[in-house]
Amino acid sequence: MPRNVSGPQSAYATSPAELLELRTSPPRERADAARNRAAVLEAAAVLFRERGVEAVSMDAVAAAAGVGKGTLFRRFGDKAGLATALLDEQERDLQEAILFGPAPLGPGPSGTAVTSQERLRAFVEAYLDHLLGHLDLVRVSETAAPGARYRIGAYRFWRRHVALLLAGRADPVADAHLLLAALAAEHVAAVRVELGDERLRGSLRGLVDALTS
Repeated sequence: MPRNVSGPQSAYATSPAELLELRTSPPRERADAARNRAAVLEAAAVLFRERGVEAVSMDAVAAAAGVGKGTLFRRFGDKAGLATALLDEQERDLQEAILFGPAPLGPGPSGTAVTSQERLRAFVEAYLDHLLGHLDLVRVSETAAPGARYRIGAYRFWRRHVALLLAGRADPVADAHLLLAALAAEHVAAVRVELGDERLRGSLRGLVDALTS
């Protein structure tokens, strides 16, 4: 495995403009459209929680939300689009913490001393918390179609953030993709059964340390 070119380094201290541009934005819509969206997402969240994501049909969501099936499909496309919309708020919260929050997940106040290793460890822990808390939803959003995971806007944000923290390595973009591959929902769901959460977390910490030491 290639070593860092410049050794352990300080993390980027402010949020780069390119990362700000990649963060997920809430939808801009008319008041009636916003009400319908909220009703659909609330209904979907309840049904997914009660029955499990795989067991819930789009027809059931439309009926519970009191909207037409055509409206639901036009708005969200399919179950993966609905899952992605449900995840948006949680992902926006994590992105805001990365951009503006306290160290080590965020940059902290100006002058805060935090290393790339500390920030990357904090990101992996926070993302894993998010993933394990919404594993079925993330899995649906990532696996509905070939390559779906990499077309989700949030993935581009995570990849760029990790690449910035690995800037001292020979190929930080490739390394960022490979680290995020270990956090893919399908992969985590499979290995979690064998390893359990603590072994999974410990292995990911070791991978971060190997990339940043």
